[in-house]
Amino acid sequence: MFNAKEQKDKIVKFIRDYYEKNNLGGVILGISGGKDSGVVAGLFAEALGKENIIGVTLPCHSKEEDKNDAKLVSDYYGFKLLNIDLTEVYDIFKEQINLLGNFTEEQLLNSDINVKPRLRMLSLYYLAPLFSAVTGKNYIVAGTGNKCEIFVGYFTKGGDGVSDINVLADLTVDEVIQIGEVLNVPKKVLYKTPDDGLSGKSDEEKLGVKYSDIAKVINGEEVDEKIKLKILNMHEKSQHKFNIPTYLK
Repeated sequence: MFNAKEQKDKIVKFIRDYYEKNNLGGVILGISGGKDSGVVAGLFAEALGKENIIGVTLPCHSKEEDKNDAKLVSDYYGFKLLNIDLTEVYDIFKEQINLLGNFTEEQLLNSDINVKPRLRMLSLYYLAPLFSAVTGKNYIVAGTGNKCEIFVGYFTKGGDGVSDINVLADLTVDEVIQIGEVLNVPKKVLYKTPDDGLSGKSDEEKLGVKYSDIAKVINGEEVDEKIKLKILNMHEKSQHKFNIPTYLK
């Protein structure tokens, strides 16, 4: 039986121990307005104190609602929230790509979706050493990917798959929500339909499977055979995101 309060306390201790061992002082955290970043914010607020968290919204042709929901999280936990609008940066980049040839929307779709989280992660990693220099404390970047997303490879290599510490990587979506309830993450954020804020589709629409079914496959529970095979196929096809072929002489 999953004990959310117990796991929350263990994660907080994990963060504190890691920071003490490695002489770290603060965290840079992308706040999307969704449950995962909301829960991570709550965990770090308890572990480090609100004064050591810098939240960042990184809109890129995004919904205004996401930015507003991010503010709900920062207001509740009381940490600083910065905004870096990447829309113009993305548009300028796209102008350069368009000079390379006449590509169709279908050809560009996957590249367009994935360049946005890469721009966002670039921004977070720019801020970490910047605020380390400004404050004299060592800042690192926190990831927000949960176990279900990671299992099927639902993240961008070089984008949201990159981080210095990830405290949700062994938690299913349902477990993340349970911990969010313990942390009192604003309900509008915690129970919001998850989406990437980039494609106009929910996560489950993009994946074609439910997070609850992914969790069942992970846990060895019964699930429709066709759905199970689809999830295992996504897991298998995403292994390139974890293993970089390296020649050894």
